[in-house]
Amino acid sequence: MGVLLHLLSGVALLVWGTNIVKVGILRVYGANLRHVLSASVANRFTAFAAGLGVTGLVQSSNATAVIVSSFVSQGLIAVAPALAIMLGANVGTAMMVQVFSLDLSWLSPLLIFVGVICHLTWKGSRPGHVGRVLIGLGLITLALELISNATRPVVEAAGVKVLFASLTGDAALDMLVGAFLTVLSYSSLAVVLFCGALASAGVVSLPVALALVLGANLGSGVSAFLTTSGNNQPGKRVTLGNLLSRLLGCLIALPLLNNAEALLRLVDADPQRLVVNFHLLFNVVLAVALIGLTAPLARLCEAVLPGRNTGESQVTPRHLDPAALSTPTLALANAAREVLRIGDRVEQMLDNMLRVLRTNDAKLAAATCRIDDEIDDLYTAIKLYLTRISVEALDERDGRRWTEIISLNINLEHAADIIERILMDARDRKIAHNLVFSDEGMQEITEMHARLVANLRLGLSVFLNGDLKSAQQLIGEKATFRELERKYSHSHLRRVATQTVASIDTSSLHLDVISDLKRLNSLFCATAYPVLEEAGVLGHTRLIEPTVGEPGSSEPASGPARTQGAVEPGARERPSGA
Repeated sequence: MGVLLHLLSGVALLVWGTNIVKVGILRVYGANLRHVLSASVANRFTAFAAGLGVTGLVQSSNATAVIVSSFVSQGLIAVAPALAIMLGANVGTAMMVQVFSLDLSWLSPLLIFVGVICHLTWKGSRPGHVGRVLIGLGLITLALELISNATRPVVEAAGVKVLFASLTGDAALDMLVGAFLTVLSYSSLAVVLFCGALASAGVVSLPVALALVLGANLGSGVSAFLTTSGNNQPGKRVTLGNLLSRLLGCLIALPLLNNAEALLRLVDADPQRLVVNFHLLFNVVLAVALIGLTAPLARLCEAVLPGRNTGESQVTPRHLDPAALSTPTLALANAAREVLRIGDRVEQMLDNMLRVLRTNDAKLAAATCRIDDEIDDLYTAIKLYLTRISVEALDERDGRRWTEIISLNINLEHAADIIERILMDARDRKIAHNLVFSDEGMQEITEMHARLVANLRLGLSVFLNGDLKSAQQLIGEKATFRELERKYSHSHLRRVATQTVASIDTSSLHLDVISDLKRLNSLFCATAYPVLEEAGVLGHTRLIEPTVGEPGSSEPASGPARTQGAVEPGARERPSGA
């Protein structure tokens, strides 16, 4: 029993190390990897190469499947090139199995030692995430050594022999067992390496090990499909196509296992090398066979999963009617309605942000960041729509409205980016370490958040109606919010000085959050400036004019200092986006 426990712990450590590497790579290069995948769809071969390279880094075809599926869900890439990416991802995983099947036990202590130093020294930064990756790689090599050591006594255990003897009959049943193990462990890499270790130790015969490897490939497709089951129809088509291709490959390869074994013995007769070579051969042959059939396979997936994008109502513009472009006033009204949709999505992000800061809900943080991707899509669509309106056909009033719409569009998109950054900072600096804000600090953030949401709604109302009184109120709120940010910064520093533990632990993040809330408020209040300017009550500067009698003034010294403008303090401070 103890031997079996050591074996299972080695497999668990292997899965955990793979997960650590995946998370670390995505945190360091996540945006770049997504850019590589989204920009690689020019043809099926570049898509294949991108999938191979990205999966070689993250060491998980499931992680690549999630990224690609999200792109297809948002309409950024089509299903056919996405399937080519997945073919490359499968080959990339098989190549990483080749690397980790080598004797790397000497490397494990070095990787863990260097990784821990980097991770603890630069925690939360890029070098710290690189240290996380090194720790994961060290754990993988250590796990492989543990599995190798644990499998030696397994051969002598009678009970274990009986257990694995049940896998020496039906190849199809063995394949299903391999698929089940892969779904359970969520890592085909771990299962294939485990099968190689079992074959090397003589616990299972080579035909059984090869059937288990086929099952690992099938199980990987099932895992990816289950992971993306919550996506819309186009997103699920990618993992469905990947699953169907693997199922087809397994059904064809199953009766050819003996032939494959004889062929691979000519290359390397060592049982462990033969198993991992078979895994690579299977994925390479499958990729070569299907790389030219991704388009028909995509059509098959569309037939199996018909229907439009279920998230289309949230991502696709509703009001940007191209037929209205010939009537500028109508086109501007359409663009304004679409910008208000972005405002609603920003408000949803704000509400989610407060819940994340209060509850440390990492899943909600990730879901909220995906809303920013939707806002980016709407922002781009509105911007392109506005550029198609003939500037020559706009009168002075429509010209001002065009500027107001594009300015609010830019400010709301920038606000969404700020909220996303707040959430990412909260994830890395608060949620990851299970920290909480002090009760007083959370109350202050909650009060600022309530004012911020109210000012967003007021700003959208000013944009829609152009009401002068509401615009002046909004500018007054900007000054109030600025004073509130200063007040709460000082009160937080007082709590830190009195050694309030929660405030000390979250001090940097707390100050960053309230500073970012002030920036968000400035973006929302910017909608007041065009209304105030048109009404003639907006000054050109907030600077106090030189007092008479001072240098630069030719008048005698008498009377107090004067300021320009007629609106209340803070009204003349324009953000760069205004």
